Amino acid sequence: MVEPSLNGLGYDLVRVRMDDGGNCTLQIMAERKDRREMTVEDCATISRDLSALLDVEDPIREAYSLEISSPGLDRPLMRPEDYDRFSGYVAKLETRAPIQGQKRFRGKLAGRRGDDIIIDCDDVELKIPYADIARGKLVLTDELIAASMKNEDG
Repeated sequence: MVEPSLNGLGYDLVRVRMDDGGNCTLQIMAERKDRREMTVEDCATISRDLSALLDVEDPIREAYSLEISSPGLDRPLMRPEDYDRFSGYVAKLETRAPIQGQKRFRGKLAGRRGDDIIIDCDDVELKIPYADIARGKLVLTDELIAASMKNEDG
């Protein structure tokens, strides 16, 4: 429901999550389509637009807080294309069921081959079916920080 509105404002939806830990919070994670850094003003713009939409549509029956955030450098990897986009960077992946006896993997992403995510873990290339990934997240490294600084400069 929120994605068309975000797209119209010039943002891509990264994740929607409902947190019911005490105070109900609807978290919308978005990034700019031009991939520039998100600002407080960006979050305020999104918040105003989505608040109006959610008030009209009223999809959540209970009281909740709306939280708008950027994905940050150590962002979650939500879409298959994220694994191509961040190829060359270190990520942590967790699978729904064990693969080769383990559920947690850390290594350098090498994109996709078909429906598989390729990750280099200690010089061993692993193919992990995208459908089997429960969670994926970039790891904050010097290389990731340097790349973000380069993107901000130009």
